[in-house]
Amino acid sequence: MSFVIEVSFLDMPPSKALHEDISRHALQLQHFAPTLADCRVTVRHSEMRHHQGNHFHVLARVSLPGGGQFEAGRETGNDTHADAYVAVRDTFAALRRQLQDFMRIRRGDVKHHDRPDAR
Repeated sequence: MSFVIEVSFLDMPPSKALHEDISRHALQLQHFAPTLADCRVTVRHSEMRHHQGNHFHVLARVSLPGGGQFEAGRETGNDTHADAYVAVRDTFAALRRQLQDFMRIRRGDVKHHDRPDAR
């Protein structure tokens, strides 16, 4: 089952190679959650730093049918990388962990500890 992959580039020219890398990462998410509905990715070129290099911020959102939505790469200040491909890799790794945890819970693979009786 295919799903929509939408990539936006902000404050930078579009890169075909980076778009293909993002698409590859997004398609790999289907291995963990085959029912993905869409994946929306924003790549932003942060500030122009001449001494420390330019930094990239990647924000990825995926949604599942039935309303499940996941997001990785929130803007917290330190989520920027000097290499756009590293930023994409780290963002999708975080997204993959979220999807794996969600699907594990959905399948019932998570242990539920018995609560001791309150006496």
